[in-house]
Amino acid sequence: MKASAFVYPWDVNGDPEAPARIAALGVEQVTLAAAYHSTRALTPRHPRHRIVTAEHAAVLYPADDRWDGRELHPYPAGDWAPGDAFGEAAAALTDAGLEVHTWVVLAHNSRLGAEHPGTSVVNAYGDRYPWAPCIAQPATRAYLTDLAAEAAVRPGARGTELESLGWYGLQHLHAHDKTGGVGLGDAGQYLMALCFCPACREGYGRHGLDGDELAAAVRTALEPVWQGVTPSDGGWTGVEKLLGETLANTTRAYRDETARTLQETAVRAVREAAPEGFQVLLHADPVSYHVGANPGVDPAHILSVADGVVVPCAGGTGTLTPFARQGREGAVIAANFTVVSGMGGSPGTLAADASEARGLGATELRLYHAGLASDDDLETVRSALAGR
Repeated sequence: MKASAFVYPWDVNGDPEAPARIAALGVEQVTLAAAYHSTRALTPRHPRHRIVTAEHAAVLYPADDRWDGRELHPYPAGDWAPGDAFGEAAAALTDAGLEVHTWVVLAHNSRLGAEHPGTSVVNAYGDRYPWAPCIAQPATRAYLTDLAAEAAVRPGARGTELESLGWYGLQHLHAHDKTGGVGLGDAGQYLMALCFCPACREGYGRHGLDGDELAAAVRTALEPVWQGVTPSDGGWTGVEKLLGETLANTTRAYRDETARTLQETAVRAVREAAPEGFQVLLHADPVSYHVGANPGVDPAHILSVADGVVVPCAGGTGTLTPFARQGREGAVIAANFTVVSGMGGSPGTLAADASEARGLGATELRLYHAGLASDDDLETVRSALAGR
């Protein structure tokens, strides 16, 4: 199976040995960040630094004039990725014989939420999630669609992987996070992800729901959860048990439709901007009501829109099966494994994990993350890939 490693431009720029080191892993491709959220990242082999702090979500290349005069626009990176950091890294990686695809983070942007509070998801209690742009809002959808097209189709890139192209919810790694005191479960996470901004209230209205009444119902449904009672029924059954079948399924229908139409529009915009043969993949979860960096999708629908999916497998490879069952010829189903031991990854089982993934229908591998892994982790990955 073809393998690709995730990489940041700052892993490569200023380190002349990085491209050859990544190529020596045995990967054919790199998925290189072009638009990324705020982060603090280790660079264990870089000759000039060991820690990079990306202070806010940014594009890692010079944005073009399509943003002139627009209220919502991408932000340039600071000194962690100056100038055309993506282009510089892409050229070096291409020279090392690697195929470069862009890695584009979309509906996850804390700076956007801080500077434009009205763009954020608002929960049933009125709390705002500044890291989570509401994908129902027309201006936000236009911003995300144009960002997808611009950031995906960078010079030298042969394809793209679009992350967070869907709903984002409560789950968010935040500085000194203190949100784990109550176990919300799958159902509680869904209810806390429901948005009640003006655009979503209007959307619920189109589906026959009153926004105020729905918010009150969500708050009532969550009361047992705050008291420590996690629904015994898992998955969607737990949501229906807490909220009631009619409300639960109507909110899901609205949210599924909102995400699907955004995904269709964004992928179409990327294809219109891209050269022929440009590959478009989405980071995706096969359960449509799930939220986050790998937003939930309908597998049949998304494989009719994009060229394939990148599927998180850190919790097991079962997430691959719903996509593989669609049997769409030529579709990419990339199994994404964390190979950084210090971040919960298991490079030592990569060979076995890859074999299991192949048996479940995966066609490619994604390895998170070549820049963050230790030397020992990289050597283990190299050995695993050599045995393919």
